[in-house]
Amino acid sequence: MMKKCSFACMVLAAGLFASCGLYQKYERPDVNTTGLIRDNVSLSDTLVATDTASFGNLPWRSLFTDPYLQELIQKGLDNNTDLLNAALNVQMAEAQLKASKLAFLPQFTFSPQGTIGWWDGNGAAKTYSLPVSASWNVDLFGNLLSQKRSAQVSLLATKDYQVVVQSNVIAGIANMYYTLLMLDAQVKVLNDMTGLTKDTWDMMQLQMNLGRARSTSVQSAEANYYSVQTQLTEMNRQIREVENSLSLLIGQPAQTIQRGKLEDQVLPSEFSTGIGIQLLANRADVHAAEMQLASCFYNVETARSRFYPQITISPSGAFTNSGGGAIVNPGKWLFSIVGSLVQPIFMRGQLTAALRVSEAQQQQAFNTWQHAVLQAGSEVSNALVQYNSSEEKSKLEAKQVEVLEKNVEHTRMLFTSSSSSYLEVIGAQQSLLNAKLSKITDDFSKMQAVVSLWTALGGGGK
Repeated sequence: MMKKCSFACMVLAAGLFASCGLYQKYERPDVNTTGLIRDNVSLSDTLVATDTASFGNLPWRSLFTDPYLQELIQKGLDNNTDLLNAALNVQMAEAQLKASKLAFLPQFTFSPQGTIGWWDGNGAAKTYSLPVSASWNVDLFGNLLSQKRSAQVSLLATKDYQVVVQSNVIAGIANMYYTLLMLDAQVKVLNDMTGLTKDTWDMMQLQMNLGRARSTSVQSAEANYYSVQTQLTEMNRQIREVENSLSLLIGQPAQTIQRGKLEDQVLPSEFSTGIGIQLLANRADVHAAEMQLASCFYNVETARSRFYPQITISPSGAFTNSGGGAIVNPGKWLFSIVGSLVQPIFMRGQLTAALRVSEAQQQQAFNTWQHAVLQAGSEVSNALVQYNSSEEKSKLEAKQVEVLEKNVEHTRMLFTSSSSSYLEVIGAQQSLLNAKLSKITDDFSKMQAVVSLWTALGGGGK
């Protein structure tokens, strides 16, 4: 009867404490996602997306179809140091979760002992004991449960950060690869312009020999030729540095990077960004911030549970010949069980301080999560406006290049007939060079915006 009463009291106490707030599970709080993604076209200034499939869910192999780039990305995924360390962090988090699960089981120890003793010159008395002890912490008030749940969400957050690192590595490799393609295209333009400026220099030298031009025109043409050569040298330096950085990112010694051409790249031009709540699910860093919030929530539960008693049951059993007052006797079994309860009464404010700290950390985690959501929306908005503006500028610059090519041709023809000055010829060539380089830069910026948008929308999903 007493056992039934004690068991009923324990069940009643567990129900009472559970109703006081223990054993609660994390539930996502409200977060502000209104007007999360800005639209540079809509008059409402807020992007209205009706598609449910997000561009951010596109696998990287479907987005980056260049075979050279795919090979580089795969090398990066296999060898990048940050990714390898992120995988080790996941393993450590898994080990911590396993330990928190095993904490619910009893702890066993085996400590054999043996003694040999003499009394007043008599023969030796040998005693031995082979005890096995156990200790079981009865998690009546949710201390171990909240620690296990905290370890679970911490593991999810660690896996999220692994996805973040992977997306950043892929985006970094893609951006460096496209940078090389941009520089290659600009080098080609400069090589073409080198030939053109050399022809202009020779033409003005000829005109001066015929008495139709002055030495200043030849000097200006020669200086313009050297200016193009200087830019070409600078471009080659940048190519070498980008190759070195990309080699380091994919975990290989610095070397030449095989690559395609800028004009052969094919990237999506139509994007579905999804809505705010979907962005929360796709962005691994946003989800990781929420999992950190959940971990802090369970840390608060753990801090609260420490105000309640800690119940420990410690059974033990031993096979021993030490007992019953005899010096030597055959081995027998000895069993015992001890129950203990420790109720904190006065802990000098340590438990209260720990609870206040964990509650403040929970609020900090919520603020961080809210900021991560807003930052995600800002990054999507920036990528969209970068793509649209770069595309518009590239179209205008294509028209500008077409006009300037005609202008260069016409000024050269007019110069031979003394109807144009050497300054017009050189100025037209310089304007054409700048326009071509700017168009290549904006084409690269548009490709970079696609990479940024893919990353900002989740980088291939989790």
